[in-house]
Amino acid sequence: MAEPPVAKVYHDGCPGCAMEQRKEEHKGIPYKEFLFVAITTLASSLPISSLFPFLYFMVLNPFPSLEQIRDLHVARTEEDIGFYAGFLGASYMIGRGFASILWGMVADRIGRKPVIIFSIFAVIVFNTLFGLSVKYWMAVTTRFLLGALNGLLAPIKAYSIEVCRAEHQALGLSIVSTAWGIGLVVGPAIGGYLAQETLHKHKGLEMGVEIAEASTTQGSAESHKKSLFRNWPLMSSIITYCVFSLHDTAYSEIFSLWTVSDRKYGGLSFSSKDVGQVLAVAGASLLVYQLFFYRWVDKILGPINSTRIASVLSIPIIVAYPFMSHLSGIRLGVALYSAAMIKSVLAITIITGTSLLQNKAVPQGQRGAANGIATTAMSLFKAVAPAGAGDQMVFLLLNLTEVIGLMLTFKPFLAVPQQYK
Repeated sequence: MAEPPVAKVYHDGCPGCAMEQRKEEHKGIPYKEFLFVAITTLASSLPISSLFPFLYFMVLNPFPSLEQIRDLHVARTEEDIGFYAGFLGASYMIGRGFASILWGMVADRIGRKPVIIFSIFAVIVFNTLFGLSVKYWMAVTTRFLLGALNGLLAPIKAYSIEVCRAEHQALGLSIVSTAWGIGLVVGPAIGGYLAQETLHKHKGLEMGVEIAEASTTQGSAESHKKSLFRNWPLMSSIITYCVFSLHDTAYSEIFSLWTVSDRKYGGLSFSSKDVGQVLAVAGASLLVYQLFFYRWVDKILGPINSTRIASVLSIPIIVAYPFMSHLSGIRLGVALYSAAMIKSVLAITIITGTSLLQNKAVPQGQRGAANGIATTAMSLFKAVAPAGAGDQMVFLLLNLTEVIGLMLTFKPFLAVPQQYK
């Protein structure tokens, strides 16, 4: 005989209980909270990749005998650009890798809101200082500190599924992934269009909550005693997530460097403005996809199958890029814009799917720490993402990474949370 469901108990003055009551009374989509999530995530992600389009020109010194204050100009030849650009780009991820677990634990202890507010403040301060850097070491240092002090990603993921009912959690996490993805492509667009205006300011807000349910008190206490590192459904999804994140970061940086590289090196000889325009269109496609299509994709396919299909479809797109250097005019435009839009949509499908698996693998009380572990691991993976001028070997490595990520979505490696079995 099935046991009757245990009634939920709410406590006066508890913000988590208040949030649970509101979700019980209002069964629709929490548009206001999701808007806060989107604005905050977008604001945090914009500075990460806004430097990619002009990074090529920022580190190149075309006149070795001159010291130009406007840019860093440390690379003496085009062959040196990959080294300096890659190290500068990796400094953010290295910084974030050192601190993300701590920020996740802090968010579980004192709440989501203080971490989110501090992170936005850190973004404003250190991104501004990066824009004011006149030495290469200053740029590397400020990017490192920006990564270390921006602890937003872990608490905002936890918050996005805590403010909505279970049937809307896929949409909540997709908003985080899409806003983050839009920031990663709109950031370079801003950098490309405004290459001589390097200062950016971003604002955002909101908070996270805790839930108290009488029916889960004992189970939650036992779950909290279990080490997250022994939670294989969580760890396997984090590793898969990290491999795909490494691919996405490498793709973002390589795409920007490849398009501005000279055609004699296999690039497209684009200007920063041209790259910004391509990435702006790709960002717009992400917004349309997230608003009108992703919910149905998740509902029909689920997070695992959608991740697998998206990763398979990404491979031929990567294969096609090197051959676009042989195109010109309208044919190049159609091919490049189409590939960039489709690749952005596929990438956000993969990241959202793996994020859903992570958050479903842990109870709420461990969600901040779990996302902190994921962000730390992801940052370390992204820190080693390759930077190059864009030849066929680099794109081959991108596809190898994609194939590895695809293989990790199958058993026996990936342990599926109970909700998706």
